[in-house]
Amino acid sequence: MAGKYSFLSLFSLLSLLTHISSTLAFPSYGSLGGLSGRELDDLVARLPQVVPPNPPGPLEFSGPKLVNDADHPWEPLRPGDIRGPCPGLNTLASHGYLPRDGVATPTQIINAVQEGFNMANKAARFAAYSAHLVDGNLVTDLLSIGGKTSKTGEDPPPPAIVGGLNTHTVFEGDASLTRGDFFFGDNHSFNQTLFDQFIEYSNRFGDGFYNVSVAAELRHQRIQQSIATNPTFDLTSPRFFTAFGEATLPYALFVDGRITERETARLDMTNATLFFRDSKFPNDFWRAPAPSSGTGIQDILSAYPIAPGRNVDGVNTYTPDPTSGDFSNPCGLYTGLVNKTIKGLYPNPTGVLRRNLIINLGFLYRASSGGDGCPELFPYGTL
Repeated sequence: MAGKYSFLSLFSLLSLLTHISSTLAFPSYGSLGGLSGRELDDLVARLPQVVPPNPPGPLEFSGPKLVNDADHPWEPLRPGDIRGPCPGLNTLASHGYLPRDGVATPTQIINAVQEGFNMANKAARFAAYSAHLVDGNLVTDLLSIGGKTSKTGEDPPPPAIVGGLNTHTVFEGDASLTRGDFFFGDNHSFNQTLFDQFIEYSNRFGDGFYNVSVAAELRHQRIQQSIATNPTFDLTSPRFFTAFGEATLPYALFVDGRITERETARLDMTNATLFFRDSKFPNDFWRAPAPSSGTGIQDILSAYPIAPGRNVDGVNTYTPDPTSGDFSNPCGLYTGLVNKTIKGLYPNPTGVLRRNLIINLGFLYRASSGGDGCPELFPYGTL
């Protein structure tokens, strides 16, 4: 009998130590979304608790500017540095506009995308807080720009350690131009096969350049490929919005700012390779000549109209979802993100987590189309 109790005591002790070890190993930037109440209680008590600061405003000087300068040299990745599905953020980190390890605050991300690419302030704030609320650590105010969130060399990271710009169907999503679908495994690393297709379509439809015409063709092609090969393909909100938005960014933000005719901006393949594969600004690169949030989304969508939807029963079963927001209902992006995605990740937050959710949701609303008439949502009440 004594041996039995000794065994049970040893088993209980090992279980407790394993639980404590995994809790202590949780990174300060790891997302808390989807964790149980017990896990949240354990983690929040051990994490540094930060009150989210107000977001930064627009740049004082918002014109074209040399950004690949002596103060921001490109550096290769070091062990543990994190990169993810967004080539723009990867480039900003590799040049030091963001922390080079790939872990940043929303304030740092907003400042970096404005300073490095001249992204419009409202668009920068909405993107940063959308990503942070879904993928970041709302207690520490930190966010990983990648899908690889463990610095222990584990890839993929342990299931309890989630985060980075890698929550599926939000910013990372199916039918990416240069990243694979979640269903096939690696959805955050540069995919050479897909980039070869990017080049092929730029040659076929853009005379060797990526522009709005190429974007329309390639966006359609990637959607059709995912419908035909990915049984779990999902193009509902918010991914529906980001899928078309990301198609505009290469010609809106990756083209040198001394080219002032942005309506006809086009990206050459040498520079595209630097951004997408190498996370590197071209030599002597200047940011966009004026604040930009991307143009041409309606042109891309109207070339091959499609409604938000998903494959409902395996490949080639794409079915529109009438409950999903789309571009005819801009409030749908905000309301779907809050009521479906964020509320799903955090159904019953308490304490500092609830406080920081409320604060960050306020930042999101003021950066969204809410300022244009959408009602503000308060899923966790007010402070």
